[in-house]
Amino acid sequence: MPLVLLLLFVVVPIVEIYVIVQVGQAIGVLPTIALLIVDAVIGTWLFRREGRRAWEALQQAIGQHRVPTREVADGALIVVGGALMLAPGFVTDGVGLLCVLPPTRAVLRRVLTGWLGARLLGPAAAPLRRTTRRRPPDDDVIEGEVVDE
Repeated sequence: MPLVLLLLFVVVPIVEIYVIVQVGQAIGVLPTIALLIVDAVIGTWLFRREGRRAWEALQQAIGQHRVPTREVADGALIVVGGALMLAPGFVTDGVGLLCVLPPTRAVLRRVLTGWLGARLLGPAAAPLRRTTRRRPPDDDVIEGEVVDE
């Protein structure tokens, strides 16, 4: 956990400053500031749009009397992505965009729910994981004998 906090509070801001400086050197200071502002406006718009959709999906799931696991996970990813997109910087905006856009959010949701299931349930989550391995048929029994030399 201390490593994660170090990454969040030290490494990420350094990377963000580096990227902003590099973009500023490539296209100029004013275009860089304008790009950051446009990026924040688009991020706010996407956050509101996808947040509204997630809220409606949550209400629909509750109305249908089913557990809204997918909807809650989507809502959490949208909140995290929106927060990242509102923070100034290009790297956090890119990660936030991945969390907010529906196609990439679906992939992140699958990865995170699998990871969280394994973390929270441990070995008990093994039957819940999807595998592509097939069991051999029961009639393919090979009899043998162990010889100890």
